[in-house]
Amino acid sequence: MLFKRKCKITFIRHGATINTEENRFFDDESYPALNANGREEIEKISEWVKNKGLKIDKIYSSSALRTVQSARILSEICNCEFEILPDLNSRKVGIWSGLTFAEIDKKYPNLKDKYHEDPENFYPEGGEPAKEYNQKVANILNNIIEKNLHKRLIIVTHGEVIQAAIANALNIPLGNQFKVYIPTGSATQISYFEDFASLVYSAYLPI
Repeated sequence: MLFKRKCKITFIRHGATINTEENRFFDDESYPALNANGREEIEKISEWVKNKGLKIDKIYSSSALRTVQSARILSEICNCEFEILPDLNSRKVGIWSGLTFAEIDKKYPNLKDKYHEDPENFYPEGGEPAKEYNQKVANILNNIIEKNLHKRLIIVTHGEVIQAAIANALNIPLGNQFKVYIPTGSATQISYFEDFASLVYSAYLPI
C-alpha cells in the first residue's frame, strides 16, 4: 500500500425517530427516542457489521438519547463496549428546532429562502454557523484519530456530523454539504491518512 493509514472510521447514523420520519429540524439531546423503525434499522446495520466481519477496535457514540440507544444495540450485537463523546452533538438549529420546512415558512416567512440562497453563512437565531460546526467536528475527530492510531473505529452519531466529516474529508463547499444524503441506520466509512482522507463508501443500507 502506497499510503500508511492513520485510522479508519465507520460512521453509523442513529436509527429513525418520530422527528426524522417527519423531516423536522431538531437538536434536543434527550428527545426523541428511537421508534420501532429506528430499532429495526440499527439491528439490521449491526447484524451487517457483525456478519461482514468488520474489525472493531472501539465504538464511540454521541451523547444524545437516540445515538446512545443505537450504540447500545450495536454494542450488544457486536459484543464490543462503547464510549460516549459528550461534545459530538448535532448542529444547533435554534428557533427552528422541532419544526418542518412548512412550519418554518409559516412561522418565519422568508427564512427558508435565505437558508437555500446562502446555506454557508445563514443560520437561524440561536443556531450554529456551518463553518464553526464543521471545524468543531474536525477537531473532535482529529483528537479521536490521534488517540486511536492504526485502529478501526465505529462512531454512532448524527447525520450532520457525518455530512461535516465527509465535507471536511473531500473539501466539499459548505453550501453543498447539505446535499450529501445520510439516511438513518446507514453506514459511511472514511479512511484517514497523514495528509488526506478518503471516502470509502457513504450512506450504505443493508438490503
